[in-house]
Amino acid sequence: MSQAKVDRYKEEKRNRAKIIKREKREWLLTKIGLMAIAVVMVGWVGMSVYTSINPNETTGTFETYTLDASALDDYISGLSVE
Repeated sequence: MSQAKVDRYKEEKRNRAKIIKREKREWLLTKIGLMAIAVVMVGWVGMSVYTSINPNETTGTFETYTLDASALDDYISGLSVE
């Protein structure tokens, strides 16, 4: 080995604890960031599915329908008279 390689190895050996701590910290931050992104994506997909299934509940408006059953009432009352 050349002297430069020996010096680099000794320097790395002296700072090995710092290097390992830094690598662990970087890995932890990476995991936290990826988990945060995953949570946001799952929430976004879930909210998109929910709003597509229940579009009126999310906006606060509800549609109402009226049914004109007078023809049915006339028919039924005509059946009971005869």
